[in-house]
Amino acid sequence: MRVIMDLCVVPMGVGVSVSAYVAACQEVLAEAGLTFSLHAYGTNIEGEWDEVMAAVRRCHERVHAMGAPRITTTIKLGTRTDRDQGLDDKVESVRRKLQR
Repeated sequence: MRVIMDLCVVPMGVGVSVSAYVAACQEVLAEAGLTFSLHAYGTNIEGEWDEVMAAVRRCHERVHAMGAPRITTTIKLGTRTDRDQGLDDKVESVRRKLQR
């Protein structure tokens, strides 16, 4: 089953700046071969359910390995069975409506 996910991984106990940890998670997603898009407060990801979930786990493992003693993660996700839809499709649908 394909999933579109909004993922926000927040390491705790590592100070104010978390960009190095965000970059590490981006590397994990790239290594997994997933389609993803970074935004100001998280990352949108699309792919097969098991592959996306496995990558989220690897993000946690990587961030813990970098020294974060605690992580809080927010996940929003959606699935569809009526048609294929990707990240770009969802955004483009809204843009088309705005042009009317």
